Amino acid sequence: MGQLVLSKDILDEIIESRLKKKHRIFLDKEKLHPDYIPEKLPHREDQIKRIASILVPGLEGTRPSNILIYGLTGTGKTAVTLFVLRGLEDRAKIRGIRFRYAYVNTRKTDTTYRVLAEIARSLGLRIPYTGLAIAEVYRRYIEALDSWRGVHVMVLDEIDYYVRKHGDDLLYKLTRINEELTHGKASIIGITNDINFVENLDPRVRSSLGEIEIVFPPYNATQLEDILWDRARDAFVPGVIGLDVIKYCAALAAREHGDARRALDLLRVAGEIAEREDAERVTIAHVKQASLEIEHGRIQQIVSTLPLHAKLVLKAILYSIRDKGYSTTGETYNKYRNIVTSLGYEPLTQRRVSEIINELDMLGIVNALVVNRGRYGKTKMIRISESVLPVIEQLLSVENG
Repeated sequence: MGQLVLSKDILDEIIESRLKKKHRIFLDKEKLHPDYIPEKLPHREDQIKRIASILVPGLEGTRPSNILIYGLTGTGKTAVTLFVLRGLEDRAKIRGIRFRYAYVNTRKTDTTYRVLAEIARSLGLRIPYTGLAIAEVYRRYIEALDSWRGVHVMVLDEIDYYVRKHGDDLLYKLTRINEELTHGKASIIGITNDINFVENLDPRVRSSLGEIEIVFPPYNATQLEDILWDRARDAFVPGVIGLDVIKYCAALAAREHGDARRALDLLRVAGEIAEREDAERVTIAHVKQASLEIEHGRIQQIVSTLPLHAKLVLKAILYSIRDKGYSTTGETYNKYRNIVTSLGYEPLTQRRVSEIINELDMLGIVNALVVNRGRYGKTKMIRISESVLPVIEQLLSVENG
């Protein structure tokens, strides 16, 4: 009972402190979320025109070409695609034209059944969350689309993630779907961060899916400033955000391949920190703190979802770097083998552990630099950034007791 009272007291204290705050920071924080689609998308006018011109035949009952959209994270691929499709769907409703779209993020909706079910539900079909064969879901979708006699555009976001996990069989079926339709028509828009995505596809899928390819370039710092100002005007109370903060957020994000998502996250989290402190304005110091919080959150998410042996390799690196600040591949492998053996597991080969180190490097958790040691050959010098080291140590110590 005492614990319940304590928890209630904590909750009451947080609510009271919130109500007592003198300074308001946000008008509408939702405008700073990356998933929010604004009415204006600065510096993406060319891409809007291109995608709209490809899809607009759908309003005349003609099947639009399939589109494959490439670009790094935060370059506006999803926002522009949904902006155009929502606009076309709204105009279709006004004119009484049968034009709809389905949007599926295949990283979140990550099984073939769920992907097909989401596509089918966008036509109003009632598909259970489990229990049907995939072939049955597909059959119901085909029948519904033919009965509806309209144009249906399927957007498959982060499609590279789905194909790596499940292969391209579903894509093959969907790119051939019009051969099974008599009255309905369907098109696909694939969105990917991987510029080399199509290289690993079946040639038949590659030619069908990539009828038209569009590349979204990264934003530069000036373009990111425009995007942030546009959102900040609606998101913040007037006067709490200055040009210095906008420029700083844009500069940080421009360093990371012009990622607008990163810039918006920095601005939003900086505002949340200022709000917690009951500050009058959002400052550059708040942005610096936001950058640390976001980075720690990212590392937490990555480390907590690593496979067992990747976690054990990371633990071996931590033990190895304690004395001199870095480890080599050989030192890491020896530590890893000792840890694995003590836990009663079968160790992986040194080659596989080296591959895991490369994967950790790609994820940004470690920095593995190949150095030439003369007659001793080449080795990797492995370090962990000081800013994320405490986060990783804490996560692994908690997880392993």
